[in-house]
Amino acid sequence: MVGYDPKADDRNNSKFEVAVAGSVSGLVTRVLISPLDVIKIRFQLQIERLSHSDPKAKYHGILQASRQIFREEGPTAFWKGHIPAQLLSVGYGAVQFLSFQLLTELVHRANVYDTHEFSAHFVCGGLAACAATLTVHPVDVLRTRFAAQGEPRFSCYKSLKHAYDWAIPADGKQTENLKNLLCGSGAGIISKTLTYPLDLFKKRLQVGGFEDARAAFGQVRSYGGLLDCIKQVLQEEGGRGFFKGLSPSLLKAAVSTGFVFFWYELFCNLFHCMKKADS
Repeated sequence: MVGYDPKADDRNNSKFEVAVAGSVSGLVTRVLISPLDVIKIRFQLQIERLSHSDPKAKYHGILQASRQIFREEGPTAFWKGHIPAQLLSVGYGAVQFLSFQLLTELVHRANVYDTHEFSAHFVCGGLAACAATLTVHPVDVLRTRFAAQGEPRFSCYKSLKHAYDWAIPADGKQTENLKNLLCGSGAGIISKTLTYPLDLFKKRLQVGGFEDARAAFGQVRSYGGLLDCIKQVLQEEGGRGFFKGLSPSLLKAAVSTGFVFFWYELFCNLFHCMKKADS
């Protein structure tokens, strides 16, 4: 039910329902994955190696970082920046799913979808993500700074659903929610791995001018832009530095993307059932 489907006009939700479902799915998911997001950002911003072999490193791994954050800052630290993060998730979910719905509907009406299905989903998913990112970017900066202080998903999702249907033929509605959860998780892992270095560069640049608040966490760096950031990370931290924090990020991607699609389709189905009952 993600995106416009002309073959199921009676099941297509209104634009308002799509935006609401996207917002609520983002809100619920954000509450669940916030601790992993905080750990991921701490790892991304650490200049030192994520290893016990570096005595200056504050964080070494997910469990060690979890214990240390809990001990030094208390349980609420895992939800630092949660309010701007919720604004980010709610706004991002609404814009992303609504944009994707509008774009796929446009592609269908232009009669190019059937012969270029994967390409259409890839382009529409990318444009929808761009629109959502531009809309919520100022809030994303706030979220990063709070968490640092003391996400072409749709094409992967569609392809994995086709693969799931081929490998495990549908035997009724009871497997639909499981399929949405598994395919959403897989799509999140694939897209996060492919785009992870860009996310790391973004986080490093977002905390520019915020170095004093980061001093207690280890070394800090100032970057003159994206290319300078890439150069410094490569020179000081090596190629592996581009993937710092990938492990909590993949856990977050699997959980968050799986739940986002799960909750989105669940709420879309709920809206459809409510309309059907009213009629």
